[in-house]
Amino acid sequence: MTPRNATVAVIGAGDYIGAEIAKKFAAEGFTVFAGRRDGAKLEPLVREIEAAGGRIVARTLDARKEDEVAAFLDAADAHAPLEVTIFNVGANVNFPILETTDRVFRKVWEMACWAGFLAGRESARLMLPRGRGNIFFTGATASLRGGSGFAAFASAKFGLRAVAQSMARELMPQNIHVAHLIIDSGVDTAWVRERREQLWGKDALDNPDLLMPPASVAGAYWQLYQQPKSAWTFEMEIRPFGEKW
Repeated sequence: MTPRNATVAVIGAGDYIGAEIAKKFAAEGFTVFAGRRDGAKLEPLVREIEAAGGRIVARTLDARKEDEVAAFLDAADAHAPLEVTIFNVGANVNFPILETTDRVFRKVWEMACWAGFLAGRESARLMLPRGRGNIFFTGATASLRGGSGFAAFASAKFGLRAVAQSMARELMPQNIHVAHLIIDSGVDTAWVRERREQLWGKDALDNPDLLMPPASVAGAYWQLYQQPKSAWTFEMEIRPFGEKW
C-alpha cells in the first residue's frame, strides 16, 4: 500500500501538534482525515495543505462520542484504506486537588483516555480484516508520573498508556503496529509559553531549544510509521537535549 492510496486519521488535529502531523503525512502523499471538536478551526490547515498540493478532509468530531468516532474512521476508510490513526487529544489541565471537581476529573478522563480507547478499537475493527495498520497515541510526561496539580490529567494519561500497552500486546502479533509516544517536554505552543512566563517570568522563554517544536513531534510519528515490522517500537520518549529528566 502506498501513501497515495491510503488515509491517515488525525483525531485531535489542533493548531500545533495535530496540525503538524497532518501536514507531514499530507506532504508524504497521504489523504489526511483531520478531526477536532470545532471543525471550522481546521479551515487554515485545509488551505495550507491544499496550497502545498496535499489532500485533506476536515471534520467536526467529538472524540468522546462513540458514534462520531466510528463514522469518522469509516469515512476515512471508505475514501481509501485506513493506514494510520493518530490519537492526539490533549486535555492538559492543572488544578489543586481541592479544586479538581468531579466534572473536571471525568471530562479529562473522557477526553484523554476513553476517547483513545474508542479511537483504537474502531481503528482495529477496520485494520484487522486487512492484516495491517498503525495506531499511534500521544502521551506526555504525565503518562509516567503524576505531578502537583495534575491528578486528573495524569490519571487519564496513565490509563491511555495502559490501553495502548494492552492493544499492542494483542494487535502487534496480527501486524498492527501500536505505539505510544511520550512527549517529555513542554511543546512550543501559545498555552505553554504563557504558562511558563507566569510561573518563571519572561526569562523562561529565552532559550527556544528547551521547548519542543510541534514539527519535531510530527517527525517522530513519521519515524514510527517507517519502522520495519522486524523492529517495531511500542514506546518512544522524546525530549529536547536540554530537558532535565
